Parts: sequence; C-alpha cells; structure tokens
Amino acid sequence: MFNYLRKRFASHIRERSWRRARLVSKDGRCNIEFGNVEQSRFVFLIDIWTTILDLRWRYKMTIFISAFLGSWFLFGLLWYVVAYIHKDLPEFNPSINHTPCVDNINGLTSAFLFSLETQVTIGYGFRCVTEQCATAIFLLIFQSILGVIINSFMCGAILAKISRSKNRAKTITFSKNAVISKRGGKLCLLIRVANLRKSLLIGSHIYGKLLKTTITPEGETIILDQVNIEFVVDAGNENLFFISPLTIYHIIDKNSPFFHMAAETILQQDFELVVFLDGTVEATSATCQVRTSYIPEEVLWGYRFAPIVSKTKEGKYRVDFQNFSKTVAVETPHCAFCLYNEKEAKAKEKKGYDNPGFVLSEVSETSDTKM
Repeated sequence: MFNYLRKRFASHIRERSWRRARLVSKDGRCNIEFGNVEQSRFVFLIDIWTTILDLRWRYKMTIFISAFLGSWFLFGLLWYVVAYIHKDLPEFNPSINHTPCVDNINGLTSAFLFSLETQVTIGYGFRCVTEQCATAIFLLIFQSILGVIINSFMCGAILAKISRSKNRAKTITFSKNAVISKRGGKLCLLIRVANLRKSLLIGSHIYGKLLKTTITPEGETIILDQVNIEFVVDAGNENLFFISPLTIYHIIDKNSPFFHMAAETILQQDFELVVFLDGTVEATSATCQVRTSYIPEEVLWGYRFAPIVSKTKEGKYRVDFQNFSKTVAVETPHCAFCLYNEKEAKAKEKKGYDNPGFVLSEVSETSDTKM
C-alpha cells in the first residue's frame, strides 16, 4: 500500500512539473502577472468605477458596508460637535427655555442615530433639526446630498456587478478537447461550443489566436507571438444562429500554422490555441466575450465529436450534453502534407499528358520474299 501511494505521489509530482504553462485557463481567466509597474497603484482610483466593478464580491461588500457605516459615524460625530458647541447636551444643564439645534440629542449614541435617520431618510419624528442653528441646517443639507451620492454609486455598482455580461459568458461552454479529422475532404481542427440558455447571442463572431514562441531571422525571441486562426461553420463565422451546439472548424491548409504538424509530433509542439466568441446579449444588449484555450495535450488527432442533437417522436429537437465532449476515433491522415500529396497524386492519375517530342512513324510492309 505504501509503495502504491509513493508511486502515485511521484507520478503526480512529475505531471505537475511537466504540465505546460498556459496564458488562458479553460474557464477564460488570464494567467498573467505585471511586475515593476512604474505607475502608482493610485492611478486605479482615477477610474474608480471600473476598479469597483472588477473587485471580488467580498471586497465590494466590505467597501459597501464601510462606506455607509463610516459616513453615519462621521456625521454622527459632527452632529455631536454641533450639540456640544451649542451646549445642547445634558451635562451643560440647559435651561427650560433653551432651544437646541437638534432636539433629543443627549450624547454620541443619539447623535449617531440621528445621522442614520437623516442619511437613510427614515425620520422617526423624535429627533429633528430646529431653526435655531444655521450650522445644523447646512450640515443637514450636506449629509443629505452626500447620502444620495453614496446610495447611487453603491447601488449602481452592485446592480452593474450583478448584470455584467461576464456572467452571461458562464452559460457558454466549449468542448474539453479539440479534435483533428477530415471534414468535407479537408483536414480540419474542430471545436464544439454550446449555448446553455435558450436566449441567443446576437451577432456572434468566432475567431482564434495561436500563441507560441518564435525566433525572428534577426535572432529575436518573441514569447507569446500571436497568429490568427480563422474558424468557420457551415453557415459562416458571423451572425451565428446559436440556439444549438455548433461545431466550428479551422481548415488546415498550406497557410495554416498546423500544416507542418503531424500526429506523431503534435505533442512535442509548444503552442496554446485561444478561442474567442464575441456576441451581444439579447436580453441586455451588452456585449460579452467567451474564451478558452487548448494546449497540445488537449488536441486529439484522428478523432471526431459524437452526435449530440436528435429528434424526438414529439417533433422536438433534443440536445444530449452527455456526448458534448465525447470523441470517436476515425481514420485520419497523420499529417496535412500527406493528405494534399495524396490528392495531387489522384488528380494526376485522372489526367493525360501529351509528349510534344513523340512522333508516330509508319512502317511500310513489303510482300516480296526471296527464296
């Protein structure tokens, strides 16, 4: 038992050390770190709206609660100072004819409660501002305006966070693996994508980027060099009718970066295929982007996707997501170069070629014989 666990642990360590680094995770998150940034982090406060939206929920709720509690307590202190200066507090023993700036503020606790009632417009009617102090009236106006600003900003940030198109992107899923097989007589790289909602993405567009390390003729090494990968479906790659799962494919021709790869060498390649799907959410008219990536270990050569759409007896179309990422082995050329050479050879067999140097000469036969 101990030897078995030790082998499993050793294989897990080897797998972790051998695992390739990827820029984009399967769920679309970017794995990148910025170092030695010269600009101060305070520049993010200039675009405070985007900064708040990009925060995680726990930090956003912390800021939300702190903003309200902080403003209530700050203005509570100010109301207490006003009452203290005007000598409205019980420790000053005000006379019976004394008119306070704010009725029924007896200490810091009651000042905090009045600040809370003012900013959230509760107004229980027990504490109220009198016309005795102009300072109190000005402070009331200032707190009311600031409270409206805080409420608008925080409520808007939470609503925008909830309704962000990034959440819609979570209902778009890609197949776990990409496959390479023949489609329409051509060698293609195929990926399956599905919309888990019945609402459509309007104006959808699919494209890809192949990230790899290249060395220029001048000897410069470019990490994460980007090469465009065109993906299409049978109806085109724009304005997709994205109501059912689609199989998008990239034709591996002589202009494709996969043309010189083969089934035996693809695992030795160092690349990352990032696939993007852009579209407009039908319900909110907001644009969203879904992305995922595939490394060489996730590209299966010689496979195709299993069927996923069927028709029921009631006349409805049924999508079986159990077969969404399921693949089936098929006969496939082990490289694109071999497939094109095979096509050229077959094409030449069907053609005839004239030899301009060939001359047909006639031989005359004679019937004379010598005895």
